Amino acid sequence: MKIQFSLEKFTLGALLSVLLTFQFACGDASSHSSATQVADAATSATKKAFYTTTFEKHPTVAVMTSLGRSMFMDPSLSASGKVSCASCHSPERAYGPANDLAVQMGGAKMNLQGTRAAPSLRYLQSVPSFSEHFHDDDGDDSIDQGPAGGHTWDGRADTVHDQARLPLLSSLEMANENPAAVVKKIRNAAYASAFRDAFGLDVLDNDEKAFNAALLVLEVFQQSPADFYPYDSKYDAVLRRQAKLSPQEARGLALFNDANKGNCASCHPSTIKGGAFPAFSDFGYIAVGVPRNQKLPANADLNYFDMGLCGPMRKDLSAEKKYCGAFRTPSLRNVALRHRFFHNGAFNSLEDVLRFYVQRDTQPEKWYPRDAKGQVKKFNDLPPAYHPNINMDPPFGQAVGDKPVLNNAEIRDVIAFLKTLTDGYRVEEKAAN
Repeated sequence: MKIQFSLEKFTLGALLSVLLTFQFACGDASSHSSATQVADAATSATKKAFYTTTFEKHPTVAVMTSLGRSMFMDPSLSASGKVSCASCHSPERAYGPANDLAVQMGGAKMNLQGTRAAPSLRYLQSVPSFSEHFHDDDGDDSIDQGPAGGHTWDGRADTVHDQARLPLLSSLEMANENPAAVVKKIRNAAYASAFRDAFGLDVLDNDEKAFNAALLVLEVFQQSPADFYPYDSKYDAVLRRQAKLSPQEARGLALFNDANKGNCASCHPSTIKGGAFPAFSDFGYIAVGVPRNQKLPANADLNYFDMGLCGPMRKDLSAEKKYCGAFRTPSLRNVALRHRFFHNGAFNSLEDVLRFYVQRDTQPEKWYPRDAKGQVKKFNDLPPAYHPNINMDPPFGQAVGDKPVLNNAEIRDVIAFLKTLTDGYRVEEKAAN
């Protein structure tokens, strides 16, 4: 199964025009250690009442960005006093994990592990609200491309605002019992007076209003271009004709785009579209059959399966068995900064990720365990009934023993190209590079 979404341009201005229309109406929190511990993160994060919240004062974008940054970096907002948003989404690592853990530690006592890898928060400004039936405006509108959009690995949060509440309230992350517990911490924070200056003296008096203000500033901060979508990688410089790819990087890009080789661009578009630089994700959903990560505590339960769109954390699509095993396609920008890959952190190097893609079907014994009879347990992190959902488009779909579509040298070329997607490239250094 392959379900695609094509990126459309969305800007901070568009976000703010929505927020300000209503009189200033105004982690992937999917970390649970067993199938029985997902209740507090299982339902949709969307709270429609937010857009009817009114405030005494109308703060500027700059003020809200500053407040959001303060909250994002503040570990005192967690029950343990040790976990901030930045603990799992480090600015130095493109707002992804700074460590090499497959999943992050959290909870009130900092002794609980999750089930999903923390994603990077960069280049999500164009993610649309989740839709089960996406139609590409630039293509044939009669074609239903299937589920697309939404935040987190299963898209259950429609917006950054909705997503922001998840880690604050997840029992395995920041572990606040309810919004009131978060607001109590904000009242005691160094920036409490800044909240009152921004939204009005009464903003922290009412828990619901205060919590909505907190989510708003986190949302606006995460739409800050300089922090979350700087578009300053080497590849961006190439698109601006300020730099050139090396021969190896150029070969890697060609392999990345070639439908008969890497075919990466089918889910991670690499070209400018509608005037927008590529996010390197179509934000659609795909089941690739990632091996089960046996080191995750949740997976000690042989009956537990994280099946993405159809649960267990997302409940509204649990009856849609055709979606089981599908997770949202992540952006590949800054992917070379990551230590762990895929939703369960099963791989710890880009080389292994690419080898898995080209050898999953040709040499499955390299990636999956064997059962007592010596048979390879392919797609072992998804119940057999849902194996037909697994994607078979290139580079997948070959027979056992076939030659992989990428050889070792070509894999190195693709990795060289992927490294050009790392932010922070300095154009004046292009000659030296």
